[in-house]
Amino acid sequence: MWSRVVEMMLGLWLLMSPFIFRYDDSQTMIWASDYACGSAVIVFSLLSYVQSCRKIHLMNIAIGFWLVGFAYYLGFGDAPPAAQNSLILGMVLLMFAVIPSEASVPAPRWR
Repeated sequence: MWSRVVEMMLGLWLLMSPFIFRYDDSQTMIWASDYACGSAVIVFSLLSYVQSCRKIHLMNIAIGFWLVGFAYYLGFGDAPPAAQNSLILGMVLLMFAVIPSEASVPAPRWR
């Protein structure tokens, strides 16, 4: 479940990024996107620890695509920090979301 812990850290980074990159108060859409995506990533990663919801971490794939698309919307020409942050976090989240929760445990037949 190490990949879910990394996803939670990425969600926490999304929650802190408006303060780290000092977004303007007029950029409410960027603030809302970072808070909504960060909160959702943390919730989905935590819910994947529940046995009946163990595949819910795959919802982070949709959030990863949203972040990449949002970075495209913000524009790559002058590459504002919010666009770079969304692009990198979206790509990293996509990579970690496809890792199974029991990736470090041997296959059932080998146990």
